[in-house]
Amino acid sequence: MKYYIIAGEASGDLHGSNLMKAIYKEDAGADIRFWGGDLMQKAGGFLVSHYKERAFMGFFEVLKNLNKVLVFIEFCKKDIEKFQPDVIVFIDNSGFNLRIAKWAKKKGFLTNYYISPQVWASRATRVKSIKRDVDNMFVILPFEKDFYEKFDYEVIFVGHPLIDAIAGRKQVSESEFRKEHNLGDKPIIALLPGSRKQEITKKLNVMLSLVDDFKAYTFVIAGAPSQDFSFYKNIIGSREVRFIDNKTYDLLSVSYAALVASGTATLETALFKVPQVVCYKGGFISYQIAKRIITLKYISLVNLIMDREVVKELIQNDLTKSNLKKELTKVLDEQHREQMFLDYFDLEKKLGGKGASAKTAKLIVENIKAKS
Repeated sequence: MKYYIIAGEASGDLHGSNLMKAIYKEDAGADIRFWGGDLMQKAGGFLVSHYKERAFMGFFEVLKNLNKVLVFIEFCKKDIEKFQPDVIVFIDNSGFNLRIAKWAKKKGFLTNYYISPQVWASRATRVKSIKRDVDNMFVILPFEKDFYEKFDYEVIFVGHPLIDAIAGRKQVSESEFRKEHNLGDKPIIALLPGSRKQEITKKLNVMLSLVDDFKAYTFVIAGAPSQDFSFYKNIIGSREVRFIDNKTYDLLSVSYAALVASGTATLETALFKVPQVVCYKGGFISYQIAKRIITLKYISLVNLIMDREVVKELIQNDLTKSNLKKELTKVLDEQHREQMFLDYFDLEKKLGGKGASAKTAKLIVENIKAKS
């Protein structure tokens, strides 16, 4: 059968690749055409557009690039009509995907959504159009099912795909990893400043300001697959810090603590049982808009799932050197770390265990068969 999958950033590429592998197990002759990244390309199928081409972050940044976004949307519609898939699978990336879903539903395509748009965070009124345009929604956060039920929309909780991604990775030897990347013997503090240029620029400078205050530790930047080292080098300057490109999971597996950009990385860090401080700093206009429409108590997935503060969040003006130094000092304290470890174990239980990709692939194949 024919599958058209649309993912829009690094995390979508990761989950999309695991979903594709699971689809091939369910349907060995699957013909998959997709928008994604390097990981999805390795899984098979045909890459139409790389997410790097569409990496616009925040309301203002999207507005500045609106013409480019509209061109991508029109191209995507034409490509879908030419391919005539049995199903379109949307992965997160709501700004783009919900527009395609509206058009696709009218055209009679089967629409399945994996990893719900964060309508529970802002603009819940979008649920009305999601109910209209999405035939089947597969959610990965336990509270999302209850949220959608309030709107009389039945969705399926499949568990979180990060558990599969982490469990399925090849284990690394800490001694070999340290030797390979010249990390020495000091405990490692991982820096995960995000994947897009705008967010990296705003957060990494603050993170790096702590290097001289924690000389007993080695600071290591986790380079995003979407950015070249030359970009980071301009921010690093002469600071004593290491850089490791595109090996975030390996780095987390050997880290003692982490400073992490808000987003999926906070959950990844928690699943690796690494104590962390969450950092967020957006463009002024984008932040002012977000502040007015987002109704959540927290911004990190860890705190949202647990419905309480497990990890400290430093947001916008609170993300300063003095505040970050204070919070990093806390997560290096043994008593504080022990409590965070206990909370992390409770978090993992709530996420539903392994098998999200396999469950979702099976359901997608069943939906196609039910329609045909």
